[in-house]
Amino acid sequence: MQRKTTTKRAKPRLRIGLVYDLRADYLSMGYGPEEVGEFDSVSTINELDKALTALGYRVERIGHGRRLAEFLVAGRRWDLVFTIAEGLYGRSREAQVPALLELYGQLYTFSDPLTSAVTLDKAVSKRLVAAAGLYTPPFAVIERPADLRSVKLAYPVFAKPIAEGTGKGVDSASRIDNARQLATVCTRLLKQYRQPVLVEEYLPGREFTTAILGTGPDAEVLGTMEMTILEGAPAKDYSFEVKEMCEKYVHYFEMPRGRLRKEVEKLALGSYRALECRDTSRVDTRLDREGKPAFLEVNPLPGLHPSHSDLPMIATQQGMPYVELIGRIVNSALKRKEPIK
Repeated sequence: MQRKTTTKRAKPRLRIGLVYDLRADYLSMGYGPEEVGEFDSVSTINELDKALTALGYRVERIGHGRRLAEFLVAGRRWDLVFTIAEGLYGRSREAQVPALLELYGQLYTFSDPLTSAVTLDKAVSKRLVAAAGLYTPPFAVIERPADLRSVKLAYPVFAKPIAEGTGKGVDSASRIDNARQLATVCTRLLKQYRQPVLVEEYLPGREFTTAILGTGPDAEVLGTMEMTILEGAPAKDYSFEVKEMCEKYVHYFEMPRGRLRKEVEKLALGSYRALECRDTSRVDTRLDREGKPAFLEVNPLPGLHPSHSDLPMIATQQGMPYVELIGRIVNSALKRKEPIK
């Protein structure tokens, strides 16, 4: 009797839809360099595609949020959407794609709409972090010039738009020494960015950014990077221009291990959990006048260029290859597909 042979079927590869905002697309529409400063380059998308493919996934490049909406309405679905789309308008713009995906019951990477909106508004995120018992410098919110009369902060202070990233609205004038300068800068920012201005007591100490991976109780620190602004930079702080030309103006290095690093990473992880971030984020901190770590902000959609973006740079410092980093993010998101036990 001839024995039947059975062939084992290969496990089907999961389909991942890639959602993103390309700088080149928006520049061709007439937007300026600063307006598209948070958007991604073609090389970032290529590297993401390559990493996801190397992990065994089938990748479909979708594009921006409006294209995603067209696909969803047409009935298209994926096993997971890997979204790094920032959105264009409003303080809830980073929540637009996550909200759209939730509307259609589509699994996706990174934080949910609530966290995505909360973390973009720097004042809201600072209030929540402070409510969790974590340290952030005293601040005020300027919605109109009349609000300047009620500012009671110790100078120098630092002013920036309340809901921007990538150093937008930050320049050599952002560090302010007196009330007259504050009025001038806030009036300009209110007019230019059409949103409130965050004013906080200036932190003169060292600056760090900490990478976190995972969600909830599984969240853990990947590593912390320190940065110093080099001589000749257009600003002494991490401004838009400095960030855009970081290879020229910024020195990045792993924060030395020790008591201070433990304090910084404890603050970063606590802030991440307090704001209910998912999968990964980058938390920015800085030392105050007494050398105490203070929370600045969290980025739930950190840049993912392998060599230019802070998160992959931290991973590299910790010996984690780029493909493994992307795999950790995907695996964290896929856990939400499993039933709650």
